[in-house]
Amino acid sequence: MRTIWNGSISFGLVNIPVGMALATKPAARQSDVSFRMLHRECGTPIKNKRWCPQHDREVSNDEIVKGWEVAKGQFVFVEDSDLEALETADDSRTIAITRFVELEQVDPIYFDRTYFLAPADAVAQRRPYVLLLEAMKETNTAAVGKFVRQGAEHFCLIRPKGNALALETLFLAEDVRSQAEIEEAVEEIDVKEAELELARQVIGSLAADFDPQELVSDYRRDLKALLEAKLAGEEIKAPEPVEEKAPVIDLMEALKASVAEAQGKKPAKAAAKKTKAASSGGSRRKVAARK
Repeated sequence: MRTIWNGSISFGLVNIPVGMALATKPAARQSDVSFRMLHRECGTPIKNKRWCPQHDREVSNDEIVKGWEVAKGQFVFVEDSDLEALETADDSRTIAITRFVELEQVDPIYFDRTYFLAPADAVAQRRPYVLLLEAMKETNTAAVGKFVRQGAEHFCLIRPKGNALALETLFLAEDVRSQAEIEEAVEEIDVKEAELELARQVIGSLAADFDPQELVSDYRRDLKALLEAKLAGEEIKAPEPVEEKAPVIDLMEALKASVAEAQGKKPAKAAAKKTKAASSGGSRRKVAARK
């Protein structure tokens, strides 16, 4: 596995050599097809110029400085040297664990990006990695810590993921927006038991195991097909508009209709699992009867 950072996990007197590797593709947050802006007349890629409207001319990189806007049109200059002085000059290459917490206590809303932590190449150095992994799995805990990479400080959470350790970089508390306004809006709403029962039926009829292979982007598929068709010189036709169903205003009627529709589209895996369970249950009953 190709690592982008190598160091160690540290807590107490323990040091565990690890390498950090991206768990997702660099383009995972966007479509894997990128576009360039072209001049329609000649097909030449367009260049973006840094232009000063005050002097009506292009400016070079050495004429540009960062600015913090304190009021409309008023800026404080910030030099690169100012920012460099704030960077953490830590070359210890250590993920310092500050505490272990129950995994359920950490809301995924704090997760920024996921990395894999790979064990050392030497077999003897893999033992502490496996020991930490197994202990965290048995206790259902995760490790909160921080590390420095490229001069920037990162808070992180290390958690077991199957037979590997995963590291989640964390957003700061001040970066996560409050949900108090939403909670206030719903706290006075009463739900009837009949409505709740129908809602349970809708959920139950669609219940199935999570399968990441089902996470397929229709947009990416259609975009690639469109590009291949254009490359082949085919004419692109706009799809026929899909007739939308009239919305059901009554909540109870909407829930009943949802139950009926969901039962007709029940996931095959869930249905197969129930059939298998019923079959195995019947087999056990037959065995018991023969005894």
